Amino acid sequence: MNTAGHPEATARRGLELTPFRGLRYDPDRVGSLAAVTSPPYDVVVRPDGLLHLESADPHNIVRLILPQAATPEARNEQAAETLRRWRSEGVLTVDSEPGLYVYEQRGGDGMLQRGIIGALRVSDPSEQVVLPHEDVMPHVVADRAALMRATYANLEPLLLTYRGDGAAAATTTVVERTAERPPLLSTTTEDGYCHRLWSVTDADDVARVRAELARHQALIADGHHRWATYRTLRAEHPSPSPWDHGLVLLVDTARYPLRVRAIHRLLHGFPVRDAVAALDGHFRVRRLDGPLTWAMEELAKAAESGNAFLLAGDGSFRLVDRPDPALLDRTVPAQPPPGMAHPGRHGPARHAPGRHLADPRRLRRPRLLHPRHGGDRGQGRTRRRYGGADAPRARRGRPRAGPTGRHDAPQVDVLRPQTGLGPGAAGAGPVTGERTA
Repeated sequence: MNTAGHPEATARRGLELTPFRGLRYDPDRVGSLAAVTSPPYDVVVRPDGLLHLESADPHNIVRLILPQAATPEARNEQAAETLRRWRSEGVLTVDSEPGLYVYEQRGGDGMLQRGIIGALRVSDPSEQVVLPHEDVMPHVVADRAALMRATYANLEPLLLTYRGDGAAAATTTVVERTAERPPLLSTTTEDGYCHRLWSVTDADDVARVRAELARHQALIADGHHRWATYRTLRAEHPSPSPWDHGLVLLVDTARYPLRVRAIHRLLHGFPVRDAVAALDGHFRVRRLDGPLTWAMEELAKAAESGNAFLLAGDGSFRLVDRPDPALLDRTVPAQPPPGMAHPGRHGPARHAPGRHLADPRRLRRPRLLHPRHGGDRGQGRTRRRYGGADAPRARRGRPRAGPTGRHDAPQVDVLRPQTGLGPGAAGAGPVTGERTA
């Protein structure tokens, strides 16, 4: 990637978080905050899930992150026009002063997660400040970048994790103290999770958080494509510019560990022989006659050269690798072979094969939109992230046992050589953000 115009300091730099002015929904102008939120853009199932979100409220954020029109150019322009109209109508209002934002997600199952939202300096991989654990698909990055260019907004926050400095850490102190105050917004979405948001505008608190985070690096828990999009857009603009920063949610996993869900997919009621037949001509498939430990070692070796999966379910293992280059070169989201589930990503379950049901475990998170340009045009553009997936996904996790206590139904178990982090990507919510210079 061309990074000309972006000189980096020779000294090691950590996480550099910058305050911004959030652009948030006016509760008096929408039916409910819950009705305008959405899951991540890459989770929304089309068309059923998309139509459900659009009908929930005319101002649902899905109209910005997954606009509908005949061409990509028309979709992006429609999103930009929608954002301009919502701002002019007062549906979205910008906060009066810049700050960082504390976000909380609480579930009825006892889950509690808190983090801090801000505009993070976009760094190069060589700096090892933001660490990925997945590859990206170029056509997805291109799609997200085109949308951001059209809207001049940072529409999708990443979910990043880091390990803080302990219970007495400055950021932890600020987050916990802030969470004792009345929130800027609070809503409970249809999945039963409560979301609350606060702003941190005190100059001393902001300075303490920034100083502490500058000593840390972060792992991308969810948002590899958005991070690649940030880097693409930064490379297109001479620095310094608003494109030097991207919107992120940082969670201290020492304080609030993320839930790790299964990194494999279970295709219920789908015989292994049918799965192998569906892969013919699309991947190389090799039967591995040996124990699971050896099969996993072979999977790890194959993954060093590209996409690789381990197929199980009939007592044996098959290594699936070397995809047809045509699958990777498509300019539209690749569909899986007939009858096969899309390999998907880490995180909570999506949907069973052949179904178009949103999984309630794919949590919605309030989002802050972060405009990319100054002036009237670049003021906080709200972006709520509603995910969109073009193909049915396979359920992840343990199979349901039959009446005998065994897993009687035919099923395929697809394993990937990567770690899965939950509870999922930041969703779209009733907040957006504006960066301050």
